[in-house]
Amino acid sequence: MARRERVMRMSVEQPLWRALAGYRVLTMLYAIGFFVTAYSGFARPWLAVAYYAVLFVWTLATLPRVANAASCTKRFLAADLTVALTGILLTPFADAHERVMDGGPTLPSIWTAGSVLAFAIKGGWRWAAVASTLVAVANLVERGTPARDTVHNVILVWVASIAIGYVVEVARASERTLARALEIEAATRERERLARDIHDSVLQVLAMVQRRGAVIGGEAAELGRMAGEQEVALRTLVSGGLVPVSRVSEDAAEGAVVRAVEEPERDDPDGPVDLRALLAPYAGSLVNLAEPGAPVLLAPPAARELAAAVGAALDNVRRHVGEDARAWILVEDEPDEVIVTVRDEGPGIPEGRLAEAEGEGRLGVALSIRGRLRDLGGTAELISVPGQGTEVELRAPKESGGAAARGKAADHE
Repeated sequence: MARRERVMRMSVEQPLWRALAGYRVLTMLYAIGFFVTAYSGFARPWLAVAYYAVLFVWTLATLPRVANAASCTKRFLAADLTVALTGILLTPFADAHERVMDGGPTLPSIWTAGSVLAFAIKGGWRWAAVASTLVAVANLVERGTPARDTVHNVILVWVASIAIGYVVEVARASERTLARALEIEAATRERERLARDIHDSVLQVLAMVQRRGAVIGGEAAELGRMAGEQEVALRTLVSGGLVPVSRVSEDAAEGAVVRAVEEPERDDPDGPVDLRALLAPYAGSLVNLAEPGAPVLLAPPAARELAAAVGAALDNVRRHVGEDARAWILVEDEPDEVIVTVRDEGPGIPEGRLAEAEGEGRLGVALSIRGRLRDLGGTAELISVPGQGTEVELRAPKESGGAAARGKAADHE
């Protein structure tokens, strides 16, 4: 059985969630322990006891919520931050006024940082900035004055949470890139395996049918011709490769678990298209297509008109040279324009024959080829030497056809 490769979970942010869960438990115990040691100094200890009871239950009950990004919802984050802010604002009512003014810790103490870090890991540095700013405002309200130690703690939490949020965003982007690279590598290996299998079986059979059909003749020759066309089309598909399907994340963390999805329709109908895709149907046993390895992008109208001009040139080859005439298509992608050359091995066009055809009302070359390129702001040149075939060179600018045409018209004014 053939083995297929797939991407497994390799989330680098999962350890952060585990560390956050441990941090929340430890800091909750620290806050309660500090209260126990300073119980006699509290003005209203019953208020602190009630808050720590809520904090204890909340921390343990919400451990599953900080297990991963999918469980850590926006509603939970809001409630968690509310618990932290409530504890900060209750501190002046529960603790002695002198200790509050001397910079004593708030009721949740450093547990508050865990709530802010949850925002950072879940939503990145922007979420962390919002949460840490709310904590800073609550601390200033609790103290009543921006003392130096309060400002120092606020800035420390603010900078640390934003830095961690930024690191998480970078880690997620790197994770997605790595997952995509592994998917492409797996697809490439699968393509190479399929190419070997096809080359060893299907392509060889089609080539044999083409050769035997040409030898036998008659209806077998037509069958051989069709087999030759399918061989060329299949070889082009295999050599072009299998394009990996789109991938999306399986969970809200946008980690490395990926699944295949349907390719969405193009949102922008005016976006550039690959000219190679429009010219590929012309390739066959009698037409050889040579194209760049990278996409040849043109505006949709320009790409369609250029492909139609190529089709008209090939029609002329079949009409004037013969159904069995061979032709070659060469695509060149230049910085400012796209050049497509169509060449045949026919007897060539006698001098003056094109002008004579236009005079007789046959405007295939004038309208179907030159007219299309003129509308795009490009050119179409026919080079023909009697006995040496004909070459049609089509040049289309990469800018929009209408803009190019208007520009040329302005140049002649």
